[in-house]
Amino acid sequence: MHVVAVVALDGVVPFDLSTPCDVFGRVRLPGGRAGYQVRVCGVTPEVNAGAFDLRTRWGLDELARADTIFLPGITDLAAPVPADLLHVVRAAAAAGARIASICTGAFLLAATGLLDGLRATTHWRAAGELARRHPAIEVDPDVLYVDAGQFLTSAGAAAGLDLCLHIVRRDYGSAVAADTARISVMPLERDGGQAQFILHPPPAPEGSSLEPLLRWLEESLHEPLTLEAMARRAALSVRTLSRRFREQTGTTPLQWLLRARVRRAQHLLEITGQPVDSIAAKVGFGSATALREHFQRFVGTSPQAYRRAFRAPPG
Repeated sequence: MHVVAVVALDGVVPFDLSTPCDVFGRVRLPGGRAGYQVRVCGVTPEVNAGAFDLRTRWGLDELARADTIFLPGITDLAAPVPADLLHVVRAAAAAGARIASICTGAFLLAATGLLDGLRATTHWRAAGELARRHPAIEVDPDVLYVDAGQFLTSAGAAAGLDLCLHIVRRDYGSAVAADTARISVMPLERDGGQAQFILHPPPAPEGSSLEPLLRWLEESLHEPLTLEAMARRAALSVRTLSRRFREQTGTTPLQWLLRARVRRAQHLLEITGQPVDSIAAKVGFGSATALREHFQRFVGTSPQAYRRAFRAPPG
């Protein structure tokens, strides 16, 4: 039977810990057989989970026998990652185990070095810090989850449910995943490319070297902005601007601009009935085709489908 090991350590987020336990524990195959055996494996026999203490039945040595390992979110990103945990996760990965993280559990997985050179995600509020600490990782703050093959990462809270259902679908097919969703009274899994639906993330903190530039960009999305124009506005070389963007936002200037334009388009689709081509012009895309292309890339759906799902009804 497929064994799923969920790691428990001090400061674990209880919801993230319970998500894979609940979802995989409910999977039933044709004939009623369980699809997975779930084991919670503690870094220590007793774990402080904030509101309660948790006594685990299995230790880290059980990860060597797991087919899939989950690293749940942690509350304190400054806490050192236990060396024993890093060692056993690396060894399990080398033996072929699938490793997944939920929310800030991406920081645990990133500390192993296994995500270097790969695309990954985490909760949008922590994405910038993940990119700053681990520049070798392509951090995508906009998606629900990323399936990079052996290594999978998800955003926070409900996105962990989507990732678990995605794994069930990958292992046993859509019918079993749909049955699991119904048993769990959950919607069918959303596609991983669907955005976390953050419309207006706050600008960089006051005093940040990019803060004035980011505000200017937000006000100038309709203009034909180029990397050179951004650099001139910031009084920086293109190379220095690109480096500071990566350090402070976790992405490149042009990728940040594209995401900002898509976010503005989301807002207009929700609050207005303007045609898509008009919205495309207002947010700086040269055509409705360009808007649709980038909208699909970042949000995982079309502008029209997004409007149907999220536009508020007339008051």
